[in-house]
Amino acid sequence: MIKSLKSSIYLLLLFIAFTSCKGTEEETAATEATPVKKEHKYSTWMADSEIKRNPEGWTLDFNEKPKWEYTHGLIMTSMEKLYKVTGDEKYLNYIKNFAEFMVNEEGEIKTYKQSDYNIDRVQGGRFLIGLYKETGDEKYRKAVEMLREQMREHPRTSEGGFWHKKIYPYQMWLDGLYMGSPFLARYAAEFNEPELFDDVANQFALVNKYHYSEDSGLFHHAWDESKEQRWADPETGLSSNYWGRSIGWFAMAVVDVLDFLPQEHPKRDEIVDIAQKLAEGIVRYQDETGVWYQVVDQGEREGNYLEASASSMFAYFLLKGVGEGYLDPKFREAGVKAYEGILEQFIEENEDGTISLTDVNGVAGLGGDPYRDGSYEYYINEIIRDNDPKGVGPFILASLQYENLQQ
Repeated sequence: MIKSLKSSIYLLLLFIAFTSCKGTEEETAATEATPVKKEHKYSTWMADSEIKRNPEGWTLDFNEKPKWEYTHGLIMTSMEKLYKVTGDEKYLNYIKNFAEFMVNEEGEIKTYKQSDYNIDRVQGGRFLIGLYKETGDEKYRKAVEMLREQMREHPRTSEGGFWHKKIYPYQMWLDGLYMGSPFLARYAAEFNEPELFDDVANQFALVNKYHYSEDSGLFHHAWDESKEQRWADPETGLSSNYWGRSIGWFAMAVVDVLDFLPQEHPKRDEIVDIAQKLAEGIVRYQDETGVWYQVVDQGEREGNYLEASASSMFAYFLLKGVGEGYLDPKFREAGVKAYEGILEQFIEENEDGTISLTDVNGVAGLGGDPYRDGSYEYYINEIIRDNDPKGVGPFILASLQYENLQQ
């Protein structure tokens, strides 16, 4: 009887062990099926990869010499957000090391020239505001004030829209809304300049007035008030194509400015309406893979390609917009599909344990020398590269939104 009892107990223990192992295997399979639940979250995995690739910070954007650029500001903004979420000081230290290298004790920024009146150079002021708040170091406040001063004197269109650059007169580009407006909105909130919110809101009103197409549901890359540029339609002043990243810059600008614009501001609802209209437009052209083409509305045309930076920007815009209540909840599904499409289409794991973001359009613009005509052929033939910060920064930001949604 004792022998029989021992056998029964033995069989019972075997059964428990088997079912326990089976449950563990099922849990492991479920974990592996959901990318965000891997050992590394993609937000920190990509940020750590970028730090490994560019430990000095100033080498970002494939630079061989130091340069104060919006791309550095974009990465530092993503690192600031990551630091706020994780509390990991390595991200704060990365920002500090870059800023220490670029800003001297008088607040002067290496390679920056206010007289250029280039709105791209202002974008980095946004993370400097955060760094000043974090450290209390006056040199960062001085640098912020210098960038604010540029925007007080920055040349404008007849209705108050900021020119993209002094060398591009009378032109408003979608890119410029991201370069200038979130900095100005954060400045207005942090340093008590409430009248500045009116100026920020006006920039969006002008882009909505001149850049938007009812037919396509999209926003054109640029508008020339003078209608003199070769890329500009002689009647409307608009560029002819819908470049993905330009719309992406605008999309990120909308949801980032709403973070700072007071709830009671009379133009807030108008900017929320722009966000809704923008979301409706881009979702119309979302590919079955979840991501978007370089020239957004011409996916079937020869030479066009699925592009990572615009897709990351749109994912960030949709996920944050829904998460913050700026967008209708119906856009959640499109945002999730976009982010998961990015993981499938553009993320590659490297032998050294880092990850890369592939298929990023390196650069695109209008005018200049050699002249960029804004044609379809122009946009699809610019350089494509891996780990361009214009894709990496938005991917980190989109990852944070996605990971927050999963929680």
